[in-house]
Amino acid sequence: MIRHVALFTWTDDATDEQKAAVATALGTLPAAIPQIRAYTFGPDAGINQGNHDFAVVADFDDLDDYLVYRDDAGHQAVIAEYIKPILASRAAVQLSL
Repeated sequence: MIRHVALFTWTDDATDEQKAAVATALGTLPAAIPQIRAYTFGPDAGINQGNHDFAVVADFDDLDDYLVYRDDAGHQAVIAEYIKPILASRAAVQLSL
């Protein structure tokens, strides 16, 4: 199994509406990309200072399924239209479980 974890920090001028739109758009992906086995995302709980603002955790059966997700046109559109306009920084990792 491959687990993809992406962490985002939003720009200071990102609005609540823009942040909500990211979540709404991400929520459409599991139905559109059948290779996704599990998909969790949301804002940081605010427990520790210095954390990123938002996280995505996605599980796939194997590397090929992850690559389908990574390169999917709908996924790329969510990144381009909703995430990048308010993105200050990003960190990501893929784990082999």
